[in-house]
Amino acid sequence: MSEQRTQQQNSPLQTERGSTSIQDGVVAKIAGIAAQEVDGVRMGGSTSQSVGGLLSSIPGVSGGSSESRGVSVEVGEIEAAVDITATVAYGRSIPQVSEAVRRNVINRVENLVGLRVTEVNITVNDVFFPEQERQQQQQQQQRQIEQQQQQEQRVR
Repeated sequence: MSEQRTQQQNSPLQTERGSTSIQDGVVAKIAGIAAQEVDGVRMGGSTSQSVGGLLSSIPGVSGGSSESRGVSVEVGEIEAAVDITATVAYGRSIPQVSEAVRRNVINRVENLVGLRVTEVNITVNDVFFPEQERQQQQQQQQRQIEQQQQQEQRVR
């Protein structure tokens, strides 16, 4: 019993006036946002990014939160463990990017949620090419503009 009291006193979520419980989804979302704050990181593997993007483009269908895509957590009363699956920009040092993600996730979760992060495991399962993606986005935007112009001409 005294061990439980010691643990409760060490957690900012357990106070004399009551307790606060944090759902796994909240921690996963914060960890996902924190990971994406690191330059050169995208959450999830290329398949989950594609499926999520496809589903989110369909009206009325949710592709899952992009912030928590590729993140799983185990949340206890005073601790949390985080597993992240990500892709890294080609040309970036994966060990350096991983360590930056790890530091940022630990910092954000501990400061925003009040849980001690015991570990952040990172799986890098793909690389992406930022320049190639920029070109594809420009081409897609150009096609959308052309389609809008065609629709406007049909209306006239």
